[in-house]
Amino acid sequence: MVDLYYIEDDPNIAFIVKEYLEQKHFKVTVCVTLAQARQLLKERVPALVLLDWNMPDGRGDSLCQWIRSKWKELPVIFLTVRGDCADIVAGFKNGADDYVVKPFELEVLYSRIQALLRRTGHVARQYLSCDGIMIDLNRHTVSCHSEEIHLSEAEYQLLLYLMKNKGKTVTREKILEQVWDVKGNYVNNNTLTVTMKRLRDKLCQPKCLKTVRSVGYRMEDTI
Repeated sequence: MVDLYYIEDDPNIAFIVKEYLEQKHFKVTVCVTLAQARQLLKERVPALVLLDWNMPDGRGDSLCQWIRSKWKELPVIFLTVRGDCADIVAGFKNGADDYVVKPFELEVLYSRIQALLRRTGHVARQYLSCDGIMIDLNRHTVSCHSEEIHLSEAEYQLLLYLMKNKGKTVTREKILEQVWDVKGNYVNNNTLTVTMKRLRDKLCQPKCLKTVRSVGYRMEDTI
């Protein structure tokens, strides 16, 4: 199922688009404000964003610029009544990949979404996220609520292993094996304890990173 965010404050249009795309096996999350969209994007990156221009708390082009500053590859389609040539040009200048003017045919919108996803691939697979902590697998970077966090190699590999197993409890023994032993770096339990403490400190003690007493650790969404 393809994850898609739709930023739209008109409940009737949002319902129609959401219902249609979900029949096409999309998971559609509707955001009624730009602030809500920003918060969701910090927590999880979707495969594509549909974006209206006029929103209650600002203009969609500002959100598009913000998206481009953080996720250059994330596909964005404007879906708006603003169909003047100047508006369309401005939309593309502000980072949109496509521009659809209301009213529109749902079949045409779906075709444009499919074409864009074919060109861009599944960008969402590039990112692992949990409660605002995000790993960019291509760039090997980590951010916490959009602020980049600098980790040591051991801290990064520890976080990566936990994120790849999000929702599962992983034992200390398995972590030692996968993060250190497979690379020929045989360390003891104390090394894991110290690395975990440093990781938690750098991530500001995230609630999503849980200790399972006498077993190991688990990452899970709490928001």
